[in-house]
Amino acid sequence: MAVRSDETAGAVNGARQRRPRGAVRAGLVAAGVELARASGPDAVVLREAARMVGVVPNAAYRHFAGRDQLLAAVGTAAMRELAARMAAGTSRVRGRHGEAAAARRRLHAIGQAYLEFAREEPGLFATAFARPHQHAYDGQGDGTGQDHPLPLDQLRAVLDELADAGVLSRQRRTGIEYPIWSTVHGLAMLSGQGPLRDAPEATRQQLEEVTRAFIDAALA
Repeated sequence: MAVRSDETAGAVNGARQRRPRGAVRAGLVAAGVELARASGPDAVVLREAARMVGVVPNAAYRHFAGRDQLLAAVGTAAMRELAARMAAGTSRVRGRHGEAAAARRRLHAIGQAYLEFAREEPGLFATAFARPHQHAYDGQGDGTGQDHPLPLDQLRAVLDELADAGVLSRQRRTGIEYPIWSTVHGLAMLSGQGPLRDAPEATRQQLEEVTRAFIDAALA
């Protein structure tokens, strides 16, 4: 027996109504993340993300006005993943808060996590910085349930701890996160996408050690 068109429409509408709230948006962001992971920010295209999720482009445009909005959300998700790695790195460091040696190890841990993310996830790393004015969380989430402080906030927290421990003077603490961040980010770019990307592993490790020593000396 043929199904009447109104019954078919009702079934489709019912399926759409049963879709969890925010599922399409979260799916589009997740698809965008995979596109970025494979090929960087230029690969994040709204229509392709819609195809991967299995919705028509018009449905995607209900959540994102255009490609730039999707790219911003994907950049936020990439930044969250970087933040999660940095948080995981510091959580493995033993030692109480305010202990000088432990604070130094935490600083090294977040720098190491930053460099590893840039090396292991070059597409996401580039996407995280594709729209720098969009780094703040947008309040809508990315479907991962993660809520780690942003990378810069984590760096600031460790530098505050170094100041509490007496390693870094209060006078020199103000604004020092930016030259430190620039140093680590510069090495990440040089070794991930720049002229050092094909350097041997031993050379890469030596450069990371020199960079850590440079930052430690700058804190003294």
